[in-house]
Amino acid sequence: MTTLLFESLESNVRSYCRSWPVVFETARGCRLRTEDGQVYLDFFSGAGALNYGHNEPDLKKELLDYLAADGVVHSLDTYTTAKRRFLSAFETFVLRPRGLDYKIQFTGPTGTNCVEAALKVARLSTGRTGIVSFTNAFHGMTLGSLAVTGNASKRRGAGVPLPFTSRAAYDGYLRDSTSEFSRLDKAWTDSSSGVDRPAAVIVETVQGEGGLSAARASWLRKLEALCRRHAVLLIVDDVQAGCGRTGPFFSFEDAGITPDVVCVSKSLSGYGLPLALTLFRPELDVWAPGQHNGTFRGNNAAFITGAATLEKYWADRTFEHSIRERGVQLEDGLRRVASLVEGAAYRGRGLLAGVWFPDPDMAGRISRAAFERHLLVETSGPRSEVLKAMPPLNIALEDLEEGIEVLMDATRAVAFPRSSTRMKVPASAELVRGTVRP
Repeated sequence: MTTLLFESLESNVRSYCRSWPVVFETARGCRLRTEDGQVYLDFFSGAGALNYGHNEPDLKKELLDYLAADGVVHSLDTYTTAKRRFLSAFETFVLRPRGLDYKIQFTGPTGTNCVEAALKVARLSTGRTGIVSFTNAFHGMTLGSLAVTGNASKRRGAGVPLPFTSRAAYDGYLRDSTSEFSRLDKAWTDSSSGVDRPAAVIVETVQGEGGLSAARASWLRKLEALCRRHAVLLIVDDVQAGCGRTGPFFSFEDAGITPDVVCVSKSLSGYGLPLALTLFRPELDVWAPGQHNGTFRGNNAAFITGAATLEKYWADRTFEHSIRERGVQLEDGLRRVASLVEGAAYRGRGLLAGVWFPDPDMAGRISRAAFERHLLVETSGPRSEVLKAMPPLNIALEDLEEGIEVLMDATRAVAFPRSSTRMKVPASAELVRGTVRP
């Protein structure tokens, strides 16, 4: 097995492969297999694009049947039976049970595309230009999304100024988390403050890339109330925290708020196929035909697996309850990991969670030690100081515990190198017909 071809031809911008220098060949469920037969447990889930694991059998069958019948794959925004099935399933299993009245806009295929659409529709519908975002936020890598992103190194990649945005303190960033709301309330009320009322505020309920800070429900409700008082739109970026990652389908449900605009992508297709949408209140649908478009708005293969995902997993609350059960198990395990290092702390919510370490290098060292033990796990935060775990939502309880034990062992190896003994690579990953059975 060699990586030389990738290294010689692929751009320096590549990142994950630098941490995991192996060549993956097949995958199923929560495990991947390399071309030389090594098996890895996956606590990464395609950065959240594989909430239901790799090659989920029922979704794969739906996709193969559709392709075998010569179903339309690419269609821009023309009408297709695949799109109708997805829209019907989304209304039936997501919007209607939650009492949500949203129009659905299919944007370009990734998270940053639906964020760009959200920012544009907010400005277009309000006639105002400013957007308020939060410290440590991450919203994407295109110019509009970068403008509301906090990370300095990512912003530098734009190569140009990123105007028309301002920053506010996220929950927990300051000692008094609500003082920022008082400041904004005063500034937006006072016509002589010199602060223009913005078009919108954009927020993540859990900051996936920003260090796994999770906003309290009370903080989110106060933010919503502030926006309502001043007719400022509230945008929730649910690209990573949504589609069940924190428990309910939308991460804001437990807070009892109703955003004006919602961005959804990553695991929307259920199968890792690119699909993104922007939801907004009907009165905000002020677009002229074609005013915001793109070639890849009609991924019908993603519509098929996305509809099948909603029909299988979200027809009732059973799956949500199982996610919450696994979230409790993961939190307990990560708190055990944190207890091994003085000052370390649990971060996150549900199955978007991790451990913050006072030594910013420790998370990366533990991630590398976990990879040596055949577990894929990444880091998060402005200094990569948070060990970040995102297992599939439907992972078996025993597989989840296995991964937690690997993290425990990897943490001991880093924190106590002299007394550590390396655990054996788990034998529970059984290779079958060139792929992996969990």
